[in-house]
Amino acid sequence: MTDSVQVRVPASTANLGPGFDALGMALDLHDTVEVAVTSGSLDVVVTGECASEVPTDESHLVVRALRTALDFLGVEVPGVSLRCHNAIPHARGLGSSAAAIVAGVAAAYGLAGKPLDEHALQLAAEFEGHADNAAASLYGGLVLAWSEGSRFRAVRLEPHQDVSPVVLVPDSRSTTSVTRGLLPDNIPHRDAAFAAGRCALTVHALTTRPDLLLTATEDRLHQEYRASAWPATMRMVRELRENGVPAMVSGAGPTVFAVPAGGVLPAGLDTAGFTVRPLAIARTGTTIEANGTNSR
Repeated sequence: MTDSVQVRVPASTANLGPGFDALGMALDLHDTVEVAVTSGSLDVVVTGECASEVPTDESHLVVRALRTALDFLGVEVPGVSLRCHNAIPHARGLGSSAAAIVAGVAAAYGLAGKPLDEHALQLAAEFEGHADNAAASLYGGLVLAWSEGSRFRAVRLEPHQDVSPVVLVPDSRSTTSVTRGLLPDNIPHRDAAFAAGRCALTVHALTTRPDLLLTATEDRLHQEYRASAWPATMRMVRELRENGVPAMVSGAGPTVFAVPAGGVLPAGLDTAGFTVRPLAIARTGTTIEANGTNSR
């Protein structure tokens, strides 16, 4: 076993327009977690984003994921010291929950001295019920995620070098549980067919033909149904698209994910209420660094 590990996990954006619960991409904004085995009980310290708002007991998401993965791996530890530095904004559609879950799972693998494998994705995805964000944070780059019964799977694809994302992050927050409640149980067959074609085209555009992204990222599955949850976000998405910029809601919102040519938004765009931030694609996923070992 290893006594102490440091885990670095990238943020993620999911859906990418029509790829609802299927497409995800890792972004170059990272949470860092340090976990050490101790002889005491649980000690949690959190700094950075929302540090004062998250629990510091067994209900902390990293701790819950860590415990679950340690049980799966058959590892027992007497006590745990956890240090989290959060850089990913919470409840903004940038995969903060998935990153925390992946961090806990990865830390358990690191303490056990095992490389991340397909079971790590399964453990992480079970917390959220879908694998797009978790897979992106685990693998980096672009991911295509799906499920086979209760089994979650994903493949990593290499994004085109000309894909230069920009995120527009509002002060307001959103939650997946609320926005999912706005989705209808059924959609017209023509919209399902439209989404299938656009999702396939989005994969092609992101990996091979970025010039097709504006058309590829048109959505009829979720964004308009959830517009009441983030009207300012949808206003920005529409304005960007009217100016020729591929733009979409990032995950459950309210952040806007855009892919302007050259990574630069059009001049004169009214971005009041949003923090504009270029974020490169994180082409490397979660990393684990062992800080010490023993023979337990």
